[in-house]
Order: sequence, then C-alpha cells, then structure tokens
Amino acid sequence: MPNDCISYQKSGYFSPLMNDYLDQNPKLQSLYNRFPTIENFETQIAEKQANFNHNHRTNLVSVLQKQYAGIEISHLTEQNIESLKVDNTFTVTTGHQLNLFSGPLYFLYKIISTINLTTELKVKYPAYNFVPIYWMATEDHDFEEINYFNFKGKKFRWNTESTGPVGRLSTEGLADFFEIFTQELGSSTHAETLKKLFQEAYLNHDNLADATRYLANALFSAHGLVIIDADDADLKQNFAPYIKEELLHQTAYKKVLESTEKLTQYSIQVNPREINLFYIEDQLRERIVFENGKFKVNNTKMEFSESEILTLLETHPEKFSPNVIMRPLYQEVILPNLCYIGGGGEIAYWLELKSFFDAVNVSFPILLVRNSVLLATEKQVKKADKLDLNWNDLFSKQTDLINSKAKVLSEIDIDLSMLKNQLQSQFSILHEITTKTDPSFAGAVKAQEVKQLKGLENLEKRLLKAQKIKLKDTLARIADLQNELFPNQGLQERQANFSEFYIETGNNLITKLIECLEPLEQRFDIITL
Repeated sequence: MPNDCISYQKSGYFSPLMNDYLDQNPKLQSLYNRFPTIENFETQIAEKQANFNHNHRTNLVSVLQKQYAGIEISHLTEQNIESLKVDNTFTVTTGHQLNLFSGPLYFLYKIISTINLTTELKVKYPAYNFVPIYWMATEDHDFEEINYFNFKGKKFRWNTESTGPVGRLSTEGLADFFEIFTQELGSSTHAETLKKLFQEAYLNHDNLADATRYLANALFSAHGLVIIDADDADLKQNFAPYIKEELLHQTAYKKVLESTEKLTQYSIQVNPREINLFYIEDQLRERIVFENGKFKVNNTKMEFSESEILTLLETHPEKFSPNVIMRPLYQEVILPNLCYIGGGGEIAYWLELKSFFDAVNVSFPILLVRNSVLLATEKQVKKADKLDLNWNDLFSKQTDLINSKAKVLSEIDIDLSMLKNQLQSQFSILHEITTKTDPSFAGAVKAQEVKQLKGLENLEKRLLKAQKIKLKDTLARIADLQNELFPNQGLQERQANFSEFYIETGNNLITKLIECLEPLEQRFDIITL
C-alpha cells in the first residue's frame, strides 16, 4: 500500500461548492480573482504592489515588533518582520482560532501550507520576499468552539467563562487543567517536551493571545512564521476609513448579497448583516446596529449619534471589531497579502466577498485550499496491506466499505446484478408483447416486474447479511482499522490534537510535514510516520 494521496474531490469530505471551485467550474469564476497556480502569482504581485498602501508597512512592522517583545524568535522570523518595511515584500496568510493547545491537527496543516507556499514563491520569483503570516483570531468571542482538544479519544475541556474577545481572556486557572492533561502524557522525552511547551505557553502568559503566540512561535519560528494579533489600535487606525464606510453606507451588505445570489445552489456559508461590526471591550463583544437614527450596541444601553460614533472611531478605533464579513477586508488592507490559505468552509465564505472588495477598491487575494493530511503509522499501513485495502477503500463510508469487502471476500457471488439485468431484459420483451396485443396488460406486467426485482434485491440483502456474519472477524478488523484512521468516522485532522502524534515522533512530525506538503498540488496526502 503506497504512501500516497487522493484528490480532494474523490475524498468524499469536500462540499459541492469546493469541488466546483477546485475544478475551476466557469460558473464560479466571477467570485474569485485568480486560481492558485504558481504562474498566476506574477500578476497578483503586480496588482497588489500597485494597489496596496505601502505607508502601512512601517506601522505594521512597529506593531509586530511590539507584539514580539520579550519572546525569543528565530533570525528568520526577525528577518521576515524587518523585510515587511520593503515594497518588494509580500505575505501569504492563514488564520485560525485560538484553540486550546492548537486544537485539531489541521492547525499545523494550515501553517505549513503557508510556510511551504512562501518557499515555492521565493524560488519562482527571487526578486521578491515572501513572508508566512498566521493571523490569530483574537477578536472572536465563541469560546465554546475553542476551549477543548482531543487526545487519544479523550476530550480535555477548559471550563471557564468568557464573554469578550477570546484573545484577551486570562489564562488564570489553567494550572488544574494542566495537571489533568499531563497525567495522560506519561514521562517519555517527547512527553516532557509537550509538558514544558504547554506550561510555558499557558501558565507563564497572562492571556490566550500571548499563550497562542508563544505556542505557534515555538513550533514554527525556525521556519520564519510571523504571527499577528490584529486586535490593536494602531492597526485599526489604518482600517478606520473602511469602518467609517461600513457604518455610513453598509456597502458590504449590498455587495455580499449580490454574490450570494450566484451561490443559491450551494449552502451559503455566512450571511451579511446591515452593519458587519462589533463593539468590543475586555468583557464585551456585541453587534453594532442602527435603529431609529442611532448606532446602538446590541444587548446594552449604549447608543451613539452619527457624529458621536465617528468621533469614537477617530479616538478609539480599537473599540470596533470586524465580523466574519469585514475581517478579510481588514487583513487585506493592513497586509501586503497575495494569498489566503484556509479550509473549505473558509474559502466558501471568501467566495462571497469579491464584489465587496471590488467596490472598496482593495485587491482580492488568491484563495488556496489548505493541505489536508491523513497520518498513518507503519503498523496501520501493514494492516491495510494485509487486509488488501487501498486508500480509496478507507476513505469510503464504513457501510459501503464493509458491504463491498463482504462481496469481494465472499466465496459465492452475492451480487445479483446479472440476474436483475436478465430479468429486466425478459420483461422488456413482455412489455413489447403487451403493446402489440392488449395495452391494458401493461400495468400488470410492470407490477410483476417491480415485484420480482424487489424479490431479487431482498434475496441479495439476505445473502450479504449471511456472508457478513460468516466474515465477521475479517470485517471487524477492517472496521477497526478505519476507525483508528477516521475517529468517529470523520477526518482525523478535525479530531486529533498534534500532541497525539508528537508524543511518538517529536519534532520529526513537523519536519516530515514540511518535507511532504505541496500546497499548490491541491491533494489529500496520506503520510506514514
């Protein structure tokens, strides 16, 4: 069984919208700027260079240097931050929530896709610098989505309250959680590394943003990753004109609705609001709404006239927070960005935004679906070989897998398709006879056809059931292997935490992923550890 890959489209885990995007279906072409090919970056660079406000670069570097103060970083990360001052430096960006201890495995895949793409771009376009950016979603407020991770099938949840932006949430109280988790890790060398990493990140930093920055820097600083927290007054000062536009004209609402009308055959990922902004303080993140001539903060008594809210924007831009519709625009205004890398759900909502970007004259980035990976041990690969399973088998739904393997392993032919075809051929002759004799017989003949086909189908099901009982031991081993690779019959990358594999392989996990992942190939990799 080869260390291989399958296409995203054949994996069975991508939505119809993403499959059509990956296939470059013409009906979607008006919803994105350029498809992610290495050649298309040449024109993307030229467009961004002409359209980006390069005056923002000095402020961006100043903010990053302030955020990295007191953190030990690699020479490459330091060099990348400094290079952002220069007009020929561009970024490739991914974003992710502040999941506890990084959350699911695909956190790694997003960032490594970003790092590896910058490496490819530097080879192809040596006259430019390319910096990998991890945009921390510090202003999100849905703490229930991020307060846990899974380790070897067990869920570890941080039980605390959070009502404001999660990045500002105090890490006080995580010591008890740390004790519980470390008991599961054991005492191996890699386990001790993980314990130290968790302790340094979460017990020695005051809030979730600082903790996540430390963790991501520890894992990826050697590869030049630059981490940004956009919950910052200086950065939002650069974005203030677009916040004002949103408050006064609601352009996003109008333009995104136009785009969603082109996506009616798909599931719409996000719907715009009339004002796509929040008001934030340490313990508050609530929508801004316009009612009865006043700007109001939802679920509070706060309200502002137009002049008052514009004065607040001028003096305290940090009190305004973009929602899922406005956040991409914020990113592209403050970063010299060429490409956004995200999962299928993220790319789906970005596809709603291009007409909005066009309306406010901001370059729309190339959209790249992040790498997806299935990690397998050599033992699991050997099991699959012994059971004569390929990767397409293992990616299929378990019911389909068990049924197909029962038919293959059966000593008798329990696929009655041939008999069904013969039966239908015989009835087609009968149908022809009835039309030539008495057409009133047609209903009776059709009913008899349906009855006999149903009888064969029932017999086929009973034969299959009997063979599954006879082959239960082998089929159980097949199901067990699939359950190991696809926890809860879902994608491993959405279930397991990186620590589950790090404890066995150490930093070789990240090294191997960086060696193997090729972001522009757009494939689902299976990597043997």
